[in-house]
Amino acid sequence: MGDRFGRALADPIRCRILLALRQAPAYPADLADALDISRTRPSNHLACLRDCGLVVTAPDGRRTRYELADVRLGHALDDLRAAVVAVEADRTCPEADEKGYC
Repeated sequence: MGDRFGRALADPIRCRILLALRQAPAYPADLADALDISRTRPSNHLACLRDCGLVVTAPDGRRTRYELADVRLGHALDDLRAAVVAVEADRTCPEADEKGYC
């Protein structure tokens, strides 16, 4: 699961999609509008997230709604965001700015 989660988070658009779905299930066109991207872009990203097991689909007539596969994923995303913010705020590694890593 860790590899799949890492792969999913490796792309900024997939991260934004996951964060949007954390708020509520959505249709691809609605996600495109909310993220200010073309309506064709979410398809491949949603397929990746579905293949990674992070989102599931729910048919709704001729449309498909996407949602997080597990509510705990939303909590994990919140924890990860909080950790990233904390690390960014605590630049204790003096070489981080110069090298980009410790």
